Amino acid sequence: MNRDYRKRIFKKNQPNEASPSDSRFLRPGGRGFTILGLREILVRNIVPIMFVVLCLLGVRWSGKPALFLLQEVVFRMSRNSFLVLSLVIPVMAGLGLNFGLVIGAMAGQAGLIFVAARQIPGMPGFLTACLVALPLALGLGYMIGKIMNKAKGREMIAGMILGFFMNGIYQLVFLFGIGTVIPFSNKNMVLPRGIGLRNTVELKSIKWVLDDLAMAKIGKVRVPLATLALSAALAWLITGLYRTKLGQDIRAIGQDMKVSQVAGIQVDQTRVVAMMIATVLGAIGQIAFLQNIGTLNVYDSHGQIATFAIAAVLVGGATVSRATVGQALLGTFLFHLLFIVSPYAGQNLLGSAQVGEYFRVFIAYAIIAVSLALHSMQRARSMASRR
Repeated sequence: MNRDYRKRIFKKNQPNEASPSDSRFLRPGGRGFTILGLREILVRNIVPIMFVVLCLLGVRWSGKPALFLLQEVVFRMSRNSFLVLSLVIPVMAGLGLNFGLVIGAMAGQAGLIFVAARQIPGMPGFLTACLVALPLALGLGYMIGKIMNKAKGREMIAGMILGFFMNGIYQLVFLFGIGTVIPFSNKNMVLPRGIGLRNTVELKSIKWVLDDLAMAKIGKVRVPLATLALSAALAWLITGLYRTKLGQDIRAIGQDMKVSQVAGIQVDQTRVVAMMIATVLGAIGQIAFLQNIGTLNVYDSHGQIATFAIAAVLVGGATVSRATVGQALLGTFLFHLLFIVSPYAGQNLLGSAQVGEYFRVFIAYAIIAVSLALHSMQRARSMASRR
C-alpha cells in the first residue's frame, strides 16, 4: 500500500501539464492550443535569456575571433561542468543550493596534497587523489547531511556557515598541523620554518593528465575528450538516478517532505545519502578542475567554488527547488562565456580589463541574490494560496 501511495503522491506533485481546459495556456481567440504563451516563456526563462543577450553583446564588444572564444569555452566547460552537475542532486532532494560544496572541494584538495607529496605521476596519481578524498568526502557528507536535517528550511545558510567553519579547520590542519602533529616528508612543500604548507603547490605529476588522456582536434579546436566524457558520464548517471527508487524518493522529498514521510519514505536518511553523494562528486570535481589548472592554491582554491558553481546552475534557468542536467550544462556554458569575454569587453569599452573582472563577480552574486529573492516570493505566494 505504501508503494502505491508513494506513486500517487509522486505523480500528484509533478508539474501540471497544460490541458485544453486551462485558459492560461490558450492562444488569444480560445482555439485550444495547449502551448505556453510568450509571456509565460519569458517569465520562466528570464535569467537564461538575459545571459544570452549579455553574452552576445560581450562577444561583439570583446573583439576576439570566434575560434579563440570557442577554444576557451571548450576548456572551461570540460573543467567546470562536473562541479556544476554535482549541485543537481541536492536541489532535487530539497536541500537547496549546496553551499557545502566547498567542503567536498577541501576533501579533493587533501587528496591532491597527498599525491603531490608522494609525487605519484599520471593517471595513478589522479585515481589515488580520488581514493584519498573518497572517505573524507563520505564522512564530511554524512556530517553535513545530519546537520541539514536539524536545519530544515534553512539548508542554504547552514551550508554556508558550515563551509566557513570547515575552512577554519582546514586552515588549522594544513597551516599548523603539518610538521607538528602530522609528519610530512616532502620538505619542498613545507614553509621554511618547517611548519605548514606553502601557499602554492605545483601539481606537476598529474597536470593535464585527464585532459591529455584523449585530446582530439576538431578543426582548429583542441577538445579534451576524456574530461568531457567524465562530465557526460555524471550527467548520464544523474539522469539514470531518476529512474531508480532512490531517485524517485529524492524527487518526492524535494517536492514535499511531509507527504513523502506519510508515504513511507525515510526522509532524513535519504537526505543524508543525497548530501553524501553530492560531497563525493564535489571532491572529484575539484580534482578534475585542478588537474586542468596545474596549480593548487592550498588555502584559497576552494574559496569561490560553490559560489561560481551555484551562479552557473542558476544562469541555466534552475531555481532553489528545481534543477536539471540540461540547465546545469547550459548555465555552465553561458556563465563561462561571459567570464571569458567580459575582461576584453571592459578593455575595449572603458580602457580597463579590471572593470570586466568586477562585472562578472558582481553578476555571480547578483544572480544568487535575485534567485533567492524570487524563491522567497514564490514560497510566500504558495503559502498564501494554501490559506
